[in-house]
Amino acid sequence: MTSTFLTGHPFGTSITEQTLQEQFEPLSQWEEKYRQIILLGKQLPPLPAELKQASIEIAGCENRVWLGHTRQADGTLHFYGDSEGRIVRGLLAILLTAVEGKTAEQLLHQDPLTLFDTLGLRTQISASRSQGLDALAAAVLQAARES
Repeated sequence: MTSTFLTGHPFGTSITEQTLQEQFEPLSQWEEKYRQIILLGKQLPPLPAELKQASIEIAGCENRVWLGHTRQADGTLHFYGDSEGRIVRGLLAILLTAVEGKTAEQLLHQDPLTLFDTLGLRTQISASRSQGLDALAAAVLQAARES
């Protein structure tokens, strides 16, 4: 599973936590943030069908969502994923920005969802999406523990 597709998303590399903060800072209305989330999701490459395996499907999300990872030679983790929902794809893109390229130790010493708080998103999303985010964060932490 080391195809170029797996390294092909911009989240955590060219799209950083800082660039997301700059994009979201001027947005005062939830509708504007909602549109920005959808635009971010459009930048997430679709996961090929053969990688949409039950072993990486996250239970507890509003839409079907997959989150996989590989350990890189330098010890960092590369995360990849997809979702059937436009909003969930965007939320996944934000999560990938926060966790991509970090070591297991770094991931275990931070809340993967802190960026959502920084962007003012966590308090605005529905309870079911919040549960889904919690499930994604738990999957990131589990990946870090297994690495």
